[in-house]
Amino acid sequence: METQTLGTGHPTAKRPGNPTLEDLAVAAGVSRSTASRAINGGYKVSPQARAAVDRAVAALGYIPNQAARSLVTRRTSSIALVIPEPDVRVMMDPFFAIVITGISEALRETDMQLVLLMSRNDDDSSRALRYLRGGHVDGAIVVSHHKADSWAKSLAGTGLPIVFIGRPWDTSIDVTYVDTDNYEGGRLAAHHLASTGRKRLGTIAGPADMTVATDRLAGWTEGLREAGLQQGPVAHADFSTAGAQEAALRLLDDAPHLDAIFAASDLMALGVMNALIAKGYSVPDGVALVGYDNHAIAADTAVPLTTITQPIAAMAAKAAELLLQKLDDPAIQHPPFIYPAELTIRASTPPVP
Repeated sequence: METQTLGTGHPTAKRPGNPTLEDLAVAAGVSRSTASRAINGGYKVSPQARAAVDRAVAALGYIPNQAARSLVTRRTSSIALVIPEPDVRVMMDPFFAIVITGISEALRETDMQLVLLMSRNDDDSSRALRYLRGGHVDGAIVVSHHKADSWAKSLAGTGLPIVFIGRPWDTSIDVTYVDTDNYEGGRLAAHHLASTGRKRLGTIAGPADMTVATDRLAGWTEGLREAGLQQGPVAHADFSTAGAQEAALRLLDDAPHLDAIFAASDLMALGVMNALIAKGYSVPDGVALVGYDNHAIAADTAVPLTTITQPIAAMAAKAAELLLQKLDDPAIQHPPFIYPAELTIRASTPPVP
């Protein structure tokens, strides 16, 4: 049987199956407690001993017992992504796929695992909160939260490190969040449509119980005022194509002479475009259209979509980065990290005269 000499020279034979912590200690030439400390953060372990343990881990293919390791470090090596939305919404909206991809990419070089928690009713929310309070994860990222959701206060009370994607409603508590300048995005949409000569502007806004929607609507309203235009009709819908299409049909029935519409997301803009086609309008000659997000779908619509860019993947990766920093240093405090709004012009709006 092949033997190896590791650490301070203790020979050890490779055993069948998974090597134990005792095997690791013998191979590294250190005590069991030193080996344990070395693989659980290196607390009070000399550089020489840590290097010997690292060599032994590589040589033996040692895999730490995660349950035992958690008892030592009080860490689970998991973080939760909390999405207070129904399953079907999460599965249908590419926004969430991009968020998951961005977080996963940020965690790629770590040992952290991502746990997905979805809940949109009281029972699910209570169950999710019990899970988060139960020590199953080291921290949480919350996205797509609504005014009635108690995530910010409830999670802050547990001491669990959390980061929000999107401004939470209650910023009086110490909450770290990443966002885009949604107010400026709405303002840019209004300015751009006004600059093309459009005078009768309406909007399909997002849910009134979400800060992302209210901020975009507020910026839109201010942009109209700055352009010297009257506040046009507003219809609210969820951030879905079907919901926006229904809202747009109602809006066009009430205001058939609109010549421009701002939709609060690209998925919603698709619904608006469907409604316009169904009503016999052309885009952009009849009605100009602006979306928000700059999803990949924005360039592939029947008429490529002018939109406000939201760097979703970068936002998600930044949220994960900030959470990892909070896990390393619980006392650290981050100011809000806000990405600028940017306008991407395509064929759904006419050229500026």
